[in-house]
Amino acid sequence: MKRQKNDATDAEAIVIAAQRPEMRFVVPKSEEQQGRAMMFRNRTRMVHQRTELINMLRAFLYECGHTVPKGIHQFQRIEAIVTEPNSDLSVMARAECSELLEQIAALTARIAASDRRIKMAASQADTARRMQTMPGIGPLTALAVEAFAPPMESFRCGRDFAAWLGLVPRQHSSGGKARYGRVSKAGQADIRRLLIIGAMSRLNWLGRKTIAQESWLARLSARKPRMLVAIALANKMARMIWAMLTKNEDFRNPATATAA
Repeated sequence: MKRQKNDATDAEAIVIAAQRPEMRFVVPKSEEQQGRAMMFRNRTRMVHQRTELINMLRAFLYECGHTVPKGIHQFQRIEAIVTEPNSDLSVMARAECSELLEQIAALTARIAASDRRIKMAASQADTARRMQTMPGIGPLTALAVEAFAPPMESFRCGRDFAAWLGLVPRQHSSGGKARYGRVSKAGQADIRRLLIIGAMSRLNWLGRKTIAQESWLARLSARKPRMLVAIALANKMARMIWAMLTKNEDFRNPATATAA
């Protein structure tokens, strides 16, 4: 683009950019993608609202001398403190906390209903079913990929899809010397977050049982921090998703395929 920004130079820059062979274009979303995106955003909003209410309730109880750890799994413990007949909470504090408990319970029921709708929608689409054959990918991640990702044919390779998600290291290369930094995070945040969560589930005490001893994941886990391994695994999962969807194939375990 030339200097002195105006409508004429903007139009000229758009025309020149559109003529470049490596230029990528945004594909309009279909009505189904828009509906799935609304479903995903609505669930995310309800989860954020529930987290906000739980943190507010924990803060109220902390002011009254009750310390409760973080997490939705502490909801029953909080409920027991509020509903205790011999609790030291005042009548007004108990009433306000009970109001928050009702709101949290209502949001939890709505989130559960949204999860059922997401699971049903993911089971009806062939691409979502194919993605769920990969360990670490559930209905929510599969729905997010279908809702927010463009067609996989628009990416040249799996690394381009991982770069679009922001899972590749930022480059500071110059003079023929490659310098790599942290992940760029310049991409689709929802899919990236879910892939990292799915990768973390593979690295917990239960998921590690399915990791082969001589695989690259086992070797990397033995010498690198857990979060770094999760980012590397999420990057690999993104590349596998691209390969599965472009080739219309289900997940194949690399260790099993090598042994065969």
